[in-house]
Amino acid sequence: MSKERAAIDPKQAARLLPKTRFGGPMPWVIAILIALVVVSAAGGLALSNLAKTARADLAQAVTVQIIEADPSLRSERAQAAAAALSSQPLVTSLRVVPQDELAALLEPWLGSSAGSQDVPIPALIDVELSAEAGPEQLASLQAALDRAVSGAKIDAQSVWLAPVYSALAALQWLALALIALVAVATAGAVWLAARNSFANHSETVEIIHLLGGTDGQITRVFQRTVMVEALFGALLGTALGSLIVWALGRQFAALDSGMVGGATLGLSEWLVIAAIPLAGVLLAILTARITISLALRAML
Repeated sequence: MSKERAAIDPKQAARLLPKTRFGGPMPWVIAILIALVVVSAAGGLALSNLAKTARADLAQAVTVQIIEADPSLRSERAQAAAAALSSQPLVTSLRVVPQDELAALLEPWLGSSAGSQDVPIPALIDVELSAEAGPEQLASLQAALDRAVSGAKIDAQSVWLAPVYSALAALQWLALALIALVAVATAGAVWLAARNSFANHSETVEIIHLLGGTDGQITRVFQRTVMVEALFGALLGTALGSLIVWALGRQFAALDSGMVGGATLGLSEWLVIAAIPLAGVLLAILTARITISLALRAML
């Protein structure tokens, strides 16, 4: 009559199985991958904020362009167009852009000729609306301009910036795709590390089985080792990625651009970034658990 074997003490099993080794490759691989995720997530969130800010600033703005070669006639038509738009209920404010300001804006491309009479520069009027203008509202404003002056054309800034919005959306999807690929790479790195560790200690695992150790005990020991190494790599990668994001933020802030300022990360975005190492550690634990469980089944 055989006696039932007593289950091995979990602490004894932990002493027999592998210890945490920060000199191994897995913590450093995870650190690099988490840093990439942090930078990608920060970039995607910044682009989202930039797109929202741009839409909010430009959705209720239009530009009126008056093309006329004669400077005096061009100025006269600009004033007439401004008067016609002022009477429209949708218009809250407007400003006729001075020709000197337009010349300064065009000087980097046209050189000194931008301020001469040789290059006729259209008159521009910046118009702020009380609400976002649809096709019908734009047609109504254009009709009012046509009745007052000739050669005036109204452009919704949100329309000609549509390709920019599409490019920002594409970059956001690219950031999400990169995060997904890095998650797969992280799971793959943990899978390889756990498989190699199990293979190197397969004889020890068999001895623990003979001593009464259960699959659950063995899995938890390997899982705990992976968790410690993944936590170290995730924290290191988050610190490295946050440092890169901070440095890039300072570089963009030096541009002193209003549009770039809309890409600033707020508290909610930083909370999302702070959750990245936790998600990485959970992914590593789950991958290690599945890997060791499958390896134990294969031994039976």
